Amino acid sequence: MFGYKKQVNLPFDRAVAKVKEKLALEGFGVLTEVDVKATVKTKLNADFDDFIILGACNPPLAYQALQVIKDVGMMMPCNIVVFVDQGNTFVEAVTPTVLMNLIPEERLKPLAEQIEAKLKKVVDATG
Repeated sequence: MFGYKKQVNLPFDRAVAKVKEKLALEGFGVLTEVDVKATVKTKLNADFDDFIILGACNPPLAYQALQVIKDVGMMMPCNIVVFVDQGNTFVEAVTPTVLMNLIPEERLKPLAEQIEAKLKKVVDATG
């Protein structure tokens, strides 16, 4: 499983705002924000459900990981998505421990575990 997902009892816009709030409490900033619905409409003139990708970064932990191996930058920032599927709102965060299996560097494991715990806390606190 490469993501940690929960259905939340919030409308889409409120869920996005709450995820951003909870990320900040865990030391993350949002570096990128991709509105997939708007992009699909603009680029393909097609309709799509509400779907946003937030690229989140915890600078101290990212810096520590980059000091171990710069290749880990390809896995940054940590993506969290908020989306609507069949009328239900979901929040899903990437699981860094799974992604770190792609980089054979044991020193990254404790950092991945720490980041993952924070991201799971954000997902859990949103709903």
